[in-house]
Amino acid sequence: MAVTFELPELRSRKAPKHRSSVLSGAGAAATVRRRAVQLASIAACVAMWQLVVHYRLSLGIVTFANVPAPADVARAFWAQLHSPKLPMHLAASTFRVLTGFFAAAVVGVTLGLAIGRHRLLEDAVLPPLEVLRPIPAVAWIPLAILMFPSSEASMIFITFIGALFPILLNTIHGVEAIDPRLVATARGLGAGPLRLYAEVIVPGAAPALFTGLSIGMGTAWFCLVTAEMIAGQFGIGYFTWESYTLQNYADIIVGMGLIGVLGMASSLIVKRIGLASTPWYRLRGAKQ
Repeated sequence: MAVTFELPELRSRKAPKHRSSVLSGAGAAATVRRRAVQLASIAACVAMWQLVVHYRLSLGIVTFANVPAPADVARAFWAQLHSPKLPMHLAASTFRVLTGFFAAAVVGVTLGLAIGRHRLLEDAVLPPLEVLRPIPAVAWIPLAILMFPSSEASMIFITFIGALFPILLNTIHGVEAIDPRLVATARGLGAGPLRLYAEVIVPGAAPALFTGLSIGMGTAWFCLVTAEMIAGQFGIGYFTWESYTLQNYADIIVGMGLIGVLGMASSLIVKRIGLASTPWYRLRGAKQ
């Protein structure tokens, strides 16, 4: 006796239009709520700053008696916006950071992809790099001045050193975290070395790679400011240190604020590029 199975008719199920609109509305509301919380946190920090300065609070060895108030910093920032020197400082620092960062990205990603795949290269190249990695940027400044013919080249080298190691190590860890079965499958299907890198290694390591690029960009700003305070004639770091020597205390905070905004914005741009370049990567857990 033959047994037959009847499959129910498969119907295409589409989400109702009102449901998709509700979901988009909920997403927009969540975004607005997050932005409101973020702005409120910044406003709270400024209000706390105003209070400790206004009442000249002293917390043990820390005193706020000589710290400029937010209104003084705002006036100083407005005055600097009309100064012809501020664009020169911003342009000099941005050029140094971008030059050092892109050089570090090329070297760090190339070395990281190679070291992550080849044990011999890891044993030969990584140990000296690990010895150099803990050396702070300040310690490199005298040697950089001796090695390079100009202070400009030495400051770019400092940003290169600062950005190199986060990019390198994150790329290595990204390559090492790739599932070996993916590599074996690609090889079994006939993928050569170049195709293996292009279609398996680089896409698999891309999330960690862009994390390293984002961290490296922030570190490049940190190291550049240190170098500019010692060897620069223009730049945000030089502007901040010069404001201290001239006792323009409000301009010190203006310089610090510009450094923070530029570093945050550039790191965010790198992160956004990374998210756009890795559409296959999604976080496994959503934040509550």
